[in-house]
Amino acid sequence: MLGKGCPCALFLLVMKNSARLAASLALLLCFHVFQARATPAPAGNQPPEASYSPIANPAAVVTLGHARFTVLTPQLLRMEWAADGKFEDHASFVFLNRKMPVPKFTHTVQAGKLTIDTGALQLTYAPGSGDGKFTADNLSVSLTLDGKPVVWHPGDPDTGNLQGTTRTLDGALGGKTKEPIGEGLISRNGWALVDDSKRPLFDSDNFTFSQGEKSPWPWVQLRSAGARDDWYFFGYGHDYKQAMHDYVEVAGRIPLPPRFAFGAWWSRYWAYSDQELDNLVRGFHDNDVPLDVLVIDMDWHLNREQLEARHLVDQSGENLGWSGYTWNPLLFPDPDAFLKHIHQEGLKATLNLHPASGVQPWEKPYPAMARAMGLDPASGKYVPFDITNKKFAQNYMDILHHPLEKQGIDFWWLDWQQEANTSTPGVNPTWWLNYVHFTDQEREGKRPMLFHRWGGLGNHRYQIGFSGDTISVWPSLAYQPWFTATAANVGYAYWSHDIGGHMPGAVDPELYTRWIQFGAFSPILRTHTTKNPDSERRIWAYPEPFSSIMRNTFHLRYALEPYVYTEARRTYDTGVAFLRPLYYDWPEASEAYTSKDEYTFGDQLIVAPVVTPMDTATQLTAESVWLPKGEWIEWPSGKHFTGPMTIERKFSIDQIPVYVRAGAILPMQPKMRYTGEKPVDPLIVNVFPLADGQSSSYTLYEDGSKSEAYKRGICAWTRLDAKQSGDALTVEVEPVRGHYPGMLMERGYELRLPGDWPPQSVTVNGTILPRSAWSYQGNTLTTVISVPRRSVMQRTTILVTRASGSLASRAQLDGFAGATTRLHAAYDSLNSLWPFTWSPDPLIDAWQTGDRLSYHPEAAQAQIARFPQVYAQAVAMVQKLVDGADKPDAELQKKLMQNRGTDTSNQRAARYKLTLARALAQLKDGEPK
Repeated sequence: MLGKGCPCALFLLVMKNSARLAASLALLLCFHVFQARATPAPAGNQPPEASYSPIANPAAVVTLGHARFTVLTPQLLRMEWAADGKFEDHASFVFLNRKMPVPKFTHTVQAGKLTIDTGALQLTYAPGSGDGKFTADNLSVSLTLDGKPVVWHPGDPDTGNLQGTTRTLDGALGGKTKEPIGEGLISRNGWALVDDSKRPLFDSDNFTFSQGEKSPWPWVQLRSAGARDDWYFFGYGHDYKQAMHDYVEVAGRIPLPPRFAFGAWWSRYWAYSDQELDNLVRGFHDNDVPLDVLVIDMDWHLNREQLEARHLVDQSGENLGWSGYTWNPLLFPDPDAFLKHIHQEGLKATLNLHPASGVQPWEKPYPAMARAMGLDPASGKYVPFDITNKKFAQNYMDILHHPLEKQGIDFWWLDWQQEANTSTPGVNPTWWLNYVHFTDQEREGKRPMLFHRWGGLGNHRYQIGFSGDTISVWPSLAYQPWFTATAANVGYAYWSHDIGGHMPGAVDPELYTRWIQFGAFSPILRTHTTKNPDSERRIWAYPEPFSSIMRNTFHLRYALEPYVYTEARRTYDTGVAFLRPLYYDWPEASEAYTSKDEYTFGDQLIVAPVVTPMDTATQLTAESVWLPKGEWIEWPSGKHFTGPMTIERKFSIDQIPVYVRAGAILPMQPKMRYTGEKPVDPLIVNVFPLADGQSSSYTLYEDGSKSEAYKRGICAWTRLDAKQSGDALTVEVEPVRGHYPGMLMERGYELRLPGDWPPQSVTVNGTILPRSAWSYQGNTLTTVISVPRRSVMQRTTILVTRASGSLASRAQLDGFAGATTRLHAAYDSLNSLWPFTWSPDPLIDAWQTGDRLSYHPEAAQAQIARFPQVYAQAVAMVQKLVDGADKPDAELQKKLMQNRGTDTSNQRAARYKLTLARALAQLKDGEPK
């Protein structure tokens, strides 16, 4: 029970184009078309929380003796038993809303036996002559799974549970976690049970906070004494998406973080001064690395050394200097000016907190806090931490935190690592701290965001998650894709990991690069490390090519922000995390459960991050990737695959294994230094190749990102459609639906068509675009079409017509981008051996194919037709070089050094054979098939 290179040259296009200023619009209703299971917030009305009630509709309730059953959905039942016959109608920490639409069901009582049939579940309960407490003998629930009956009884082990998450990865070495992974809400057995019997309750149920800081603040209360069971039975079979959708209907939505959260975060355990942080930010700008969040660790306040020098003692018994609410005047002589500057740079700031020490007498806010808690400041007695005491919590926020927020702190990094209990029995401090801090921001009218560990079921409502201090090794990276995806099973959609690992901190360039690449395709991209001078996390401090690759990866993450933010909104509407295991979408495929290194990243992408080191001989990493049913395009190579199938692939350090649905539409944005630096203008629309007659669509989501107005429908949706008809592709941008403050009234579009033939003509709303309006990126076979700015209230139709027969001959293009990448790598390898050898002309000829295509796309048919032949010649000539080097090393080195000048390197001669073999392996991996 539950207790130098970018991954693909296409990616580099994200760095082009500029944006213009937006004009503001009045608030109007928001309307959108979304997937069937989504349940959008009421447009322009009340947030979902306004309709929450912990008391179910009486028509959904069946009572028999000391048992009460509530049919919440056809597949979700609440089952209660109370020795005193008194049932619980308060919201619990997990379940806030039981007033669901009453599903169709029947119930009968015959000979003391109750039967409830929802069509999906059949419950039977026969209390007999005893007290009726639930047992395997008197209670069962039946369902059908894969055409076979499944019967659950109390006490049955959930052997197929797909797991959830855990509080922290502190000290984790790979999958060896110090705290166990809890159970999830979904199971291959078809059912899962949540035991809510001992969870605390809320004393009220208004979570709208519509009166701002004057709003009632629901607080903890304990359950009534006495023997009782309070269980929730999830019987969804393998319909995991529906299970999570219904869960957030009864347990609260997964909130949408502010957009800046999806940018890059800098974090490091280091006693930074304000000057160092200013220089760090300047380093990001000077090295063309975007940044959004500056995480300032615990030395922002008075630290242990300073307090020890004053012979002070922490009266709570906690570690001296861990808690603090007073700026360190040596490091931050003028916090207001520092934070003002940080915001002028477009950044957000967060401070680290370890609040267990309460408020010690040396703290600047101590006198006010002491008086507010009824203590005489002159006594010098500390104010104990007591977060479940409502008076303390209110003063804790008003006196300790709100003044710092007014100075410029945007949100809080809670780093609770102390006691597991509070003064209220059964209340976990991590859980309750998350609730207090998150809802305090809601009461302030903000778009709330928190950075803290997982506190348990129900904490999906209070994100972002801080996964803690992992060990900086390959197994830790390898574990994180599965761990992050699996948290979707409890609705915890936003884990943030220490990219690069925490301790001991120092990582080699390859490991850090691969970790950054995973971070770019994870919910939050945040680098971090422990207090170790050798722990480098500035990507520009690493050697080439790693530095450039990581920089391009950061820019790719920012380019994808419109897509990621849309998928985050989809998460809010559906309860299904955008980063999730494959079995959500392919539940009947066994490989979806065993392919633990893979996950879906939104509805359009599958990501299989590289989590093992490369082969030192080939400088490639081999991966086995399972692709589900359908047509998939390997983004970095442009190669097409038809699933279901398992493929064996190799990836260079600049390649991220990302698989795109054929025909997918991916919205992107121009290059930015930080989120919102400028409007998303032009909107970049990537349309991947479609089959003849195939159509696809994607609906882009946008909002103001400054409050929870999105819950009331203050937002905008733009539908993007594409259809292939023979050699003609039509792409439509529909009129925007909805409005929000600051929304663009006009914008341009940049249409990108990767992996396909160049056009013969392009029209926009029937007007032919001049040839200067589009270009062709030969190395990735990408057409880039610039559409002038136009009203977002008007439909924009782009017709791309290609030469007759282009669609039928598209297979000739398969994998061209990947082949070009391997040609480039082999070219660099061979040329590094000069003066002993140089790239043969056929290799240069083949590599330059993309360059010639960029200049003369009209010659594409001829260039592509000759490419495999020239490539084969390149392989043959490099093979000849390899064969010629097949002799003892000493003999080969002596021969190479004959008649060479004194500038020739013996070391270069010594690596001659290995470098030739590497170039050949790279060429063979990319050879057109």
